[in-house]
Order: sequence, then C-alpha cells, then structure tokens
Amino acid sequence: MFSFNKNNKNISGEKDLKEALNLRSETISIIAHQLRTRLSATKWVLAMFVGGDYGKLPQEQEVMLKKALEALEDSIKLSSELISINHAEDVTLNYDLKPIDIVKTLDDVIFDFSGESHKKNISIVFPRPTQDIPKILADEEKIRVVLQNIIENAIKYSDSNDQIIISLVHKENDGVEISIHDSGIGIPKEEQAHIFEKFYRASNAKQKEETGSGLGLYTIRKIVEGHHGKIWFTSDGQQGTTFYINIPLAK
Repeated sequence: MFSFNKNNKNISGEKDLKEALNLRSETISIIAHQLRTRLSATKWVLAMFVGGDYGKLPQEQEVMLKKALEALEDSIKLSSELISINHAEDVTLNYDLKPIDIVKTLDDVIFDFSGESHKKNISIVFPRPTQDIPKILADEEKIRVVLQNIIENAIKYSDSNDQIIISLVHKENDGVEISIHDSGIGIPKEEQAHIFEKFYRASNAKQKEETGSGLGLYTIRKIVEGHHGKIWFTSDGQQGTTFYINIPLAK
C-alpha cells in the first residue's frame, strides 16, 4: 500500500514538474516573440532615419544611430535564437489549437519584416487570394514561429532586388497550403535530405551567413507536425527555394 502511494506521489510530482516546465517554455516563447516584434518595429524606424528617408542627418547623429541599429540587430538575433532553442528543447508542448485567420496572421508577420526587407531592397509579395480562405486549426503563436523562420531565411539568403512570393490555396478537404518562394541561394541537392535535421545547416548557407544554430527548420518541422500538418520544399539546388506548409482546417 505504501509503495502504491509513493508511486502515485512520484507520478503526481512528475506531472506537476512537466506542467511547470511547459508553462515556463510558453512564457519564454510569448515574451521572446513580443520582444522581437517590438525590436523589429524600432529597428525599422531607425533604419529609415539612417537611410535618409526623413532628410540627411548630421554626421555625429548618423554615427550614433548606426550604432543603435547594430545593437538592435544583435538583440533581434538573440531573441530569434531564444525562440528556436526554447521550442527545440521541448517539442512536446501542448498546442492551444483554435480557428485562426491565416490571411491576417500572414499580413502581421509580413509587416514584422517590412524593415528588414526594405533595408535589403527585397520585395515581399503577397497577392490577395482569389478564393475565400477558411480558418485553419492552429496555435497562432507557434504558426507565427513557422512563418517568421521561413521568411527570415528567405530574406537572409536572397540578394538585393530579389522577390519573395507568398501564396495561399484552399485545398478543399486537405486544409490550407501556404507557399513561400524565394530566388535566393537554393539548397544543394545532395544536402536536401538533411535540411530538417537538428543542428544541420547547408554548406552554402554557412558561406553566406556564418552565424546560425541549425535549429530553425528542425523546430518548425516539429511545430507543423504538432498541428497534424505537413511541410516540404522544392529547390533546383542552385537558385531559389519554395517552402510549402499544409495545415488542417478548423471544423
């Protein structure tokens, strides 16, 4: 009898610990997302001043604002790494699945990257869907992580004057399909089978951008699978990549 109670106490303790860790992880994720969004908005404003959108600055002010801009960029990278590591460490989190308007979510995420794309002179094109897009069943915060990661990579590995094209298609009983296409460096064919592996980074990605944890694509694959969805990509191996995400409809 004593042994039975002890085991129950252990089970209860483990459950409480898991719930506490889940709560901690969710809290970190929400705060990191909010922080990155606010930092990105501030960076956009500073970039416009430094870029002369509001007139030429005195040299001393321009130098100081450039330093502030660099510090903001470092902070945004740190918050992005925190989001990736947080999700990668605990991919068994509970999902708060609700009907969400994916068109609005995409609009919000694209706005978050307005400053970054403007700075690199990269256009993010999101034509309005020609058909009604029904709501999907998703955890909006986690879906934002997926979209942010793919768009961030598309900007990072593209060149000035490139375009990123985003589209949405309702697949009838097969959910909503999101596609994000860039004309960047592509993914080498011989490395494509490994691209969603933990800590893996393609060789050409390392050459173009030295820093990176290799957790981003691993994390978003786990998140999409947590939604009972699918994620895949196409790339000719030399230029351009299109990521596809399919998420079930809300019923």
